[in-house]
Amino acid sequence: MRARAGSGIATKWIVLLCFASFIVGTLFTNRMWQGPDSSGGIADEVLIEAQRKLESNGEPCDSKPKPVNGDQKDILSEVSKTHMAIRTLDKTISSLEMELAAARAAQATSVNGSPILDKPVGEVTEGRQKAFVVIGINTAFSSRKRRDSVRETWMPQGDKLKQLEQEKGIVIRFVIGHSATPGGILDRAIEAEDAQHNDFLRLEHVEGYHELSAKTKIYFSTAVSKWDADFYVKVDDDVHVNLGMLGTTLARHRSKPRVYIGCMKSGPVLAQKGVKYHEPEFWKFGEEGNKYFRHATGQIYAISKDLATYISINQPILHRYANEDVSLGSWFIGLDVEHIDDRSMCCGTPPDCEWKAQAGNVCVASFDWACSGICKSVERIKDVHQRCGEGEGACQLFRITQGAQAKYGGVIYHGAREGQERLFEKDWSRLFHLGLVMEFVRDVSSFIRVLREG
Repeated sequence: MRARAGSGIATKWIVLLCFASFIVGTLFTNRMWQGPDSSGGIADEVLIEAQRKLESNGEPCDSKPKPVNGDQKDILSEVSKTHMAIRTLDKTISSLEMELAAARAAQATSVNGSPILDKPVGEVTEGRQKAFVVIGINTAFSSRKRRDSVRETWMPQGDKLKQLEQEKGIVIRFVIGHSATPGGILDRAIEAEDAQHNDFLRLEHVEGYHELSAKTKIYFSTAVSKWDADFYVKVDDDVHVNLGMLGTTLARHRSKPRVYIGCMKSGPVLAQKGVKYHEPEFWKFGEEGNKYFRHATGQIYAISKDLATYISINQPILHRYANEDVSLGSWFIGLDVEHIDDRSMCCGTPPDCEWKAQAGNVCVASFDWACSGICKSVERIKDVHQRCGEGEGACQLFRITQGAQAKYGGVIYHGAREGQERLFEKDWSRLFHLGLVMEFVRDVSSFIRVLREG
């Protein structure tokens, strides 16, 4: 009985304590909420402060934005200039990296006797001639008539060719190697032709149709060793070219590093033997019926200095596919390269290029896709030149802007048909911004060097 009474007393006390706790909690909660309300409330203070700021500014929420004043325009202009300066710096750094890699490769060859580069082709030499663009016209021993037809149409001759090179920075050469029997009749014929026209670039290469990929590598390596150009172009000797439009197109991309310009395509990989453009290594491209990666068609394309230097440095180990244009595209796979698809570099022959010229869109190059060049080019290239060319005076299409001639910093193209000028001129005031950015890069490099040494 005592146990039950004690148990009952304990239960009563528990009930009383719970009730007392509920009352105390209620009173405490009411006081906590009444405090802020009596002082105006935190939320009210925030709202009042926000309203005060809006009233001080005097601008309602639905007010229209103020027009951009002169100071803001100046800021936008400076930002744009700085952006261009950074792009120019990016290209400069890329070029310096390539030149440094070339110097290291040459040093490794002379000091260590590297088995890969024991006999480097087109080793970069000091005192190279500065140029805007080097145009290499791919030709063969049997193509004398084609070369003459090019000389009679879009390629200047004699003093005009020298003037174009010396004053405008445009170098044009027929590119050819040697025969299988050095010093034979074929080589002597080319030497005699070169003595007459002085417009050949001879390569340390044995000519052959199935050696076009190797010839392309050696061409770029040799051209880089002789000329320090912004761009290097390869074009076939059965293609019509408008030099003014070519220069204008390239000038648009002068500030960009690692540029690959041409008519990009992705044709089928031909596995069947005996067909034209058969690919012996078709299995590398996956299942039958697959297509190649994007690459420029081989009739004409252009690459920037960085890429040409890259080919020159690595040419002994660059893989060659059966087709030359595929090989070139494969060398840039994995690199940070901008592919520029410019359809004006693959216009058709008349009436296609003629219609475009009459509309004011003069083509860079014209040829027939069916023939991978101008069909019967020796007979037809004159007609193409008359109907699709830029007009007379092609040697005067370019003018280097004053103050930038030594660096070929700007090019003006005069449309012979429209009489319009298209100016691509480097703003030398941006050099100030470029200097600031370069100073910052040097500081960062020094900081990284200290961290590494520490």
